[in-house]
Amino acid sequence: MDMFNYKRRQSSVTRIGNTPLGGDNPIRIQSMTSTNTNDTENSVEQSIRIIEAGGDYVRLTAQGVREADNLKNIKEEIRKRGFSTPLIADIHFNPRAAEAAAKYVEKVRINPGNFVDGAKTFDGKELTEEEYAAEINKIRTKLTSFLNICKEHKTAVRIGVNHGSLSDRILTRYGDTPDGMVESCMEFLRICIEQDFTDIAISMKASNTVVMTRAVRLLVEKMNEEGLAFPLHLGVTEAGDGEDGRIKSAVGIGALLSDGIGDTIRVSLSEDPEYEVPVAKKLVNYIQERANHPEIKAAAFAGFSPFSALRRETYAVGNIGGDNLPVVVSDRSNGDFDLNVHFMPDYIYIGKNLTERTPRAIPLIIDADAWNGEKNTYPVFNKTNLDKAANSPADIKFVELSYPDLTDNVVSVLKSDKKLVVILSTDHKNGVGEQRAFIHKLMNNHCDIPVVLQRKYTENEPEDLQIKAAADLGAVLLDGFGNGLMLQNTGSIALKSVDAYAYGILQASRVRTSKTEYISCPSCGRTLFDLQSTVARVKESTSHLKHLKIGVMGCIVNGPGEMADADYGYVGAEKGKISLYKKQTCIEKNIPSDQAVERLVQLIKDNGDWKDPE
Repeated sequence: MDMFNYKRRQSSVTRIGNTPLGGDNPIRIQSMTSTNTNDTENSVEQSIRIIEAGGDYVRLTAQGVREADNLKNIKEEIRKRGFSTPLIADIHFNPRAAEAAAKYVEKVRINPGNFVDGAKTFDGKELTEEEYAAEINKIRTKLTSFLNICKEHKTAVRIGVNHGSLSDRILTRYGDTPDGMVESCMEFLRICIEQDFTDIAISMKASNTVVMTRAVRLLVEKMNEEGLAFPLHLGVTEAGDGEDGRIKSAVGIGALLSDGIGDTIRVSLSEDPEYEVPVAKKLVNYIQERANHPEIKAAAFAGFSPFSALRRETYAVGNIGGDNLPVVVSDRSNGDFDLNVHFMPDYIYIGKNLTERTPRAIPLIIDADAWNGEKNTYPVFNKTNLDKAANSPADIKFVELSYPDLTDNVVSVLKSDKKLVVILSTDHKNGVGEQRAFIHKLMNNHCDIPVVLQRKYTENEPEDLQIKAAADLGAVLLDGFGNGLMLQNTGSIALKSVDAYAYGILQASRVRTSKTEYISCPSCGRTLFDLQSTVARVKESTSHLKHLKIGVMGCIVNGPGEMADADYGYVGAEKGKISLYKKQTCIEKNIPSDQAVERLVQLIKDNGDWKDPE
């Protein structure tokens, strides 16, 4: 991995029907049906909508043998309708369903956390080496039987590890960690290699973007060590819907695509699946625009690890850097001061335009040649007038720089003045690489100055800005870099919305929380209620609780595990019935769905986490 220059990782090729994965093939887009897999007609219709939206693969759940067997009928009807797109069966807990599905579809996804081990009990018992080996042998027996069927029918396999559904064996030895996710994968992968089975894809998914990116990078390193290069499926689980789902997916998936990692992606949204496909295509197309960009010459800091969640240490200048939360700087140099009270910026940049109508309640950043020393205002310099910064009496002095500006002399100035804050701009085709290069040069020169990440766009569609900005800024934030964001857009999107996106990117990158976080799954055939309307009702009652994460999960399969980060959970138990969770502990079972939101609110109140809306 070259963290400064974009180049796609070269993986091996996996045969999946008529649409091979990896190698020099395009990055494939996929989605998953939300219909009951026993409902042939609706499953076929939704599959075709996914295909017509541009999906390269269609995934369907097969929680039991009956559903797996019906994949044959679904596939036959789709083929009759003239579509040859490969179908993928999604399996949890049921090797028999996997074996049945492998006879009909082009690929089967299995989860190492529950393919053989079953439901977690987690008694914390430490296994002896002999007991651990016996568990692996049990996996080998079941997996080999399944792989033999896959060989016979030329069916590919995805080893799909989920952060929230690691086995008790893995949790006891490795904990709930990226390392545990990697070992969970490698246990299965090594058996596949033993059995000479190589039509494999791999995914390492989590709703936590930090965990997801670290796990994938660790897996790539582990495969490199063992001479393997299987293609990778990328996704952020339970990302949610709307703006939040798009931003969170673009942060996690975009960071890895920026590293050149990823051969197929699914953007998981709590919306109809055909709406996922255009979002995924936009993200892939945007990242791939930087191919063959002008080379960025830079040296990585020897102490940096792409596998660490530690943030770069800086000193504080006012409320920027040090232990302070990352700030949001809003560009209002056009004189628009319409602000969103829920997402108020920490600083406003006004250019040279300090007038009577300029709001004074929020700190103002002003071009240095127009700054007059007024209280609560701060000058911003650039490379042409940086030499004047030393004589400025301001308590905070900003300087806008890009990587080509970072000469040895400029580094010396930055190190000598502890009141300076960098606003890091870029107009490079690979802005992620250039901003990384700037910060690595600072670290190589032992310069701990705070850095605000700036990116400029000209978007008119909110989704386009959400995807591009989240992919660009999220990649750098997940490296542990950045003490703030300055997101600028000269298109027609309201600036108060742009501020909200900046806060959303910080939250998706796990560095600053500004609103309630909803961990909600994309609907699938296992979902036991109308997910979209339920998420809307839960949000209506709880969206003011900015300090909480709330999981809304369609079924017990993805419930307790995939909402591992959530403070409270709303999980489908059976048709029309809901179970409520406090973290991963079930508190109430089988509540009628028409009472469940009210009971969720009461559960939050009973635990002292409720706050009345202001």
